[in-house]
Order: sequence, then C-alpha cells, then structure tokens
Amino acid sequence: PWPVVGNFGFVLLPPFLRGKSWVSRRARAAGVDPASVGSQVLLTDLARVYGNVYSFFIGHYLVVVLNDFHSVREALVQQAEVFSDRPRVPLVSLVTKEKGIVFARYGPVWRQQRKFSHSTLRHFGLGKLSLEPKVIEEFKYVKEEMQTRGGDPFNPFPIVNNAVSNIICSMCFGQRFDYTNSEFKKMLNFMSRGLEICLNSQLQLVNICSWFYYLPFGPFKELRQIEKDITTFLKKIIKDHRESLDVENPQDFIDMYLLHVEEEKKNNSNSSFNEDYLFYIIGDLFIAGTDTTTNSLLWCLLYMSLNPDIQDKVHEEIERVVGADRAPSLTDKARMPYTEATIMEVQRLTMVVPLAIPHMTSEKTGKSLGFLLRMPFWEAQPLNPEELR
Repeated sequence: PWPVVGNFGFVLLPPFLRGKSWVSRRARAAGVDPASVGSQVLLTDLARVYGNVYSFFIGHYLVVVLNDFHSVREALVQQAEVFSDRPRVPLVSLVTKEKGIVFARYGPVWRQQRKFSHSTLRHFGLGKLSLEPKVIEEFKYVKEEMQTRGGDPFNPFPIVNNAVSNIICSMCFGQRFDYTNSEFKKMLNFMSRGLEICLNSQLQLVNICSWFYYLPFGPFKELRQIEKDITTFLKKIIKDHRESLDVENPQDFIDMYLLHVEEEKKNNSNSSFNEDYLFYIIGDLFIAGTDTTTNSLLWCLLYMSLNPDIQDKVHEEIERVVGADRAPSLTDKARMPYTEATIMEVQRLTMVVPLAIPHMTSEKTGKSLGFLLRMPFWEAQPLNPEELR
C-alpha cells in the first residue's frame, strides 16, 4: 500500500512514458498490469538509461527527476529555500485551492500557516511524551476490536486507519470517534475513495484540460460530490467549535486557530488566517498524517506475519523490558534496541513515501528555472546494509 503523499506527483506521468519502462515491459511479460508498478520503480528504471538527473516534458511542464542522494541533498538541504515552491498542477489546484500546508504555494502566507500549525500541534503533544496517554487509550479500542474477531482472519486496515485518525482527531477536534460512528466512517471512506480516484482514474485528464474537472459524469462528478461531503463534515465541526469556544481554555487545534483568527482581525486586516484556510489545513493533517502512519503500521504487521522468528524476538524483548502489567512508553526505547531496529528495517524496506512532494524552483539555481521536480527517495536511500548513512 503506497500513500498519496509519496505518489501524488505520479498522476502526471503519461501512459506512454510508463509503457516505455523496462520494468513495465517485464510486468507485462509476467502477466502483471503495468499500472500496478510503483512509480519509484519506474523512475529508478529510467535513471539507469538516462542518468541520475534527467528530464522530460508533460505538455508544457518540464519535469526534472533527481535520483541520487547527493542531488537530492543539494536541492532539499543546501538550496532548500529555492526548491520549496510547489508546481501549479491543475487537479491539485482545483481540489486544494492552493491552500493548506502540503500543496500551498511557498511564500510568507505558507510560512505563517506552517509555523502556527507546527507550534500548536507541538503544544498538544505532537512528537512529545504528552501524547502517549491518547495513543495508549486508543490502542485499548484497537485491542478490543481485534479481539472481537476471534481467531478468524480479517483485514486490519479499517481498525488501524480508525485508530490513527482518532489520534489526529484528538489533537484537531479535541475528541475521538467511536469506530461505529456513521459520520466518522463516512468521512474516512470519502477521503480514501477521493485519493483512490485521483491517483487511478481518468481524473488525470484534468491536468491536461482543467475543464474536465466539471464534467457531469464518472469520476469527475464523484470527486466533486466527495469534496462537498467532506466539506460539510469538517465545516460543521468548525462551526460547533466556534459556537462553544472558551477563550480561556482552548481544547484543541481548531480552538487555538479560531482564537488566532480573532487576534489577527484586531491587529492585521490583511491576515491569511481565516476559517476557510483552517478547513484546508485540517484536510492536510488528515490526509498526510493518517495515510502515511496507517501504511507504516500495516507494513509492520505484514512483515511480522511473514517473519514469525523476528516476531518472537521482538515479543521476548517487549516482555522482558515492559512486562505484562503496563503499556510501553517511549522512555523504554533505549532498552529495546532489537525492537527499534526491526521498526527501522521495516521502514527502510517498505519506504511508504518513496517520492517527495513535487517541488518547483522559485528562482534561478544555475541549472534551470522554475522546473517541476520529483525526487525518488526510494533510490536516494539505496538498500545497502553494509554502508552506514
């Protein structure tokens, strides 16, 4: 399962380019649909022919691919300011209105919104031990849900996805949703379906002719309806927060943002902080946070199932360090090297974000001007256990 964050740029690759790949031809020979070949494999395959830095045109877009560690480091680290902009992709622009954090244009507004979002999420525990109680509480529901299945095989995706989404809900909305909550289930299904049709359907044609987005049939109509449904759900939550807002005791991200909106109205009439922008930020948090984390956990479950000997060693270390009387904590990590190494190895093998979000230069770099950029992290971190990176 590959998440949207590391693959969204691949929707721009035309079928003829995918079909010319040696990997795609080999897939056909094996009776496998070439469309199922991962984008990171395709771009790496092309690098073997054209070199680690190569380019091609998609319509009038010049796409430059960086396919090695040093080029990626030069772009993202040494020239981060120049390479931080986003390309104007029609489908992305129509869906996000170029707002939020992930696909918004780089500039003062983006920096203000990102700074506020990062500091507020940290305030509510992101990346801190203070988030642990919420994670542990949510795991209790995961455990109960899994135990109801008995010894029968089942798909863990809905349970894991619900749990990860609820952690985000606790920070954004100040509440969790029961797994049987119909509105919560609908929203998650809408988001999942929306991402699916954006990546795997005729919606890619919108990037060629933007008016296709408004066609009254097929995936075009379905995506617009999904947008309306998600908008209704999230804006109702924002409205409820506004009506119950306690200025002396903000409970979550939405409360903090609404308070900041009021402050900005008093001090800055041209502020970018408003409820409309809040809506897109929440959408980004759900899509980017839920999708990648869920897939990472599912890959861990799969590799544990495929390697029972490794699973036994991890279990033994957990029993020895944590025991059966309490929940694990991040403070245990230093005493659990085998478990940590196993998690890191699964992430190295699976690479749930194999590609960077498409970037665009905002000024001359000495190489090219304003190009659309993709960086396959898959190849930038070669699978070489003998080399410490």
